[in-house]
Amino acid sequence: MKTAKTKTILLTGGASGIGAAIARLAVARGHEVLIADINLAGAKSVAKAIGDGASAIELDVTRPEQWEQVLDEAWGRFERLDVLMNNAGIAHAGYADQVPLTQHRHTLDVNFVGPMTGMLATVPRFLEQGSGHFVTVCSMTAFLPFPGLSSYAASKHALRAFHHSVSLEQRDSPLKFTIVYPTSTETPMLDQEADSGLKLAFASPSMSAEAAGTIILEAMEKQTVEVYLPPERGKFVRRVGTSPKSLREMVIRGEALGGENLKARLAARA
Repeated sequence: MKTAKTKTILLTGGASGIGAAIARLAVARGHEVLIADINLAGAKSVAKAIGDGASAIELDVTRPEQWEQVLDEAWGRFERLDVLMNNAGIAHAGYADQVPLTQHRHTLDVNFVGPMTGMLATVPRFLEQGSGHFVTVCSMTAFLPFPGLSSYAASKHALRAFHHSVSLEQRDSPLKFTIVYPTSTETPMLDQEADSGLKLAFASPSMSAEAAGTIILEAMEKQTVEVYLPPERGKFVRRVGTSPKSLREMVIRGEALGGENLKARLAARA
């Protein structure tokens, strides 16, 4: 049932992981969600499992013309759009000099250029509508350069800067901006990082996709400006991320601890 608090949400990257959890939780809270993903079959499967309140559409976030088509569909379906939630992301693990340039570019295109393209396409529509809320699902690597995920971390640094830059440009407009920084989360991406032997990803306990999705939705509903997942790690990542000496020490400790945790994880999975 629609209420005054019901939000219409365009969610990218909703075919799996945090995005799929957000879609399920959002509909359970009474919101309506259009799940946009390059994996249309996966998005349709998630929407079908959710039922009323969820629908799916294909979107390659790197293609501007598809963004326009999806935004047209969102406004046509809902008659308005309350929230654009940029969640889609990929990672190609490996030391920078071992990862092909095409994969570095792919990471930047999906994780940064894609959300940027979507925001640029949506800003004028939100302004014409007189309201709108951008929710950017970023990463704690936006503060922490990450060995083995160098271009992923670079894309998240860029995404954070762009999100806040646009929010400052629109500070006198009716638009709202929220950015969230999840830590390692139990998703297919984390499984890929385990298979790649990325020790640092397992230095601290991971969150479930449902726990991350719950915090992200609460941030959306409260229109919180910036949220860390988990919240208590925010001060640490901000401090360490601006100190090369502290960062190096953290990586050395983290890889040692993460290596043991990863070994136990792989053994349990065998």
